[in-house]
Amino acid sequence: MPLHATAARAKYRTAGLMALAAAGMLSLGFASPPLYRMFCQATGWNGTVREDLTAKAPGAIGRLVDVRFDANVSPGMKWRFEPDERVRHVAVGAREMAFFTAENLTDKPITGSAAFNVTPAQAGAYFVKIQCFCFTEQTLRPHERVRMPVIFFVDPKFAEDADAKDVSEITLSYTFYPVAHPAGVRADD
Repeated sequence: MPLHATAARAKYRTAGLMALAAAGMLSLGFASPPLYRMFCQATGWNGTVREDLTAKAPGAIGRLVDVRFDANVSPGMKWRFEPDERVRHVAVGAREMAFFTAENLTDKPITGSAAFNVTPAQAGAYFVKIQCFCFTEQTLRPHERVRMPVIFFVDPKFAEDADAKDVSEITLSYTFYPVAHPAGVRADD
């Protein structure tokens, strides 16, 4: 086989491998946010709340903690978003429900999706959401106002964690972001 044919084949093989690697990295880039979110929700890592829609609150164990509720909207999003109450004294292990109210302040429908966080970070692993509006698209009609529940409990293992022994307050914070292309809405609508 001539030398130039072998070199050409090697170049095509290298180009093919590079294209395959680029496609793999691009795919990983698109898959990373949902995979990261699932990892954080499963582990409570980085202050992310555990979400377990099948969890049952085990019942109060005696330790009390204040849960502070924080609500934000991203800049430019014309919504009012706030918790119905700012702080609640809760029993660790008890099932709790809190409400947030969102209102569209414009004359057009707006779709948003909320992200959340828990601070301090060591409490995230013990803050379990049973029901939540987060990561779900919420479309509000012009000037519509809705109340959205969050059902949660603080896992009793929180009381056993040496890193959390001095934690007397947990903050559950939500931020609503606009959704550029809501599901079920065609781009030409």
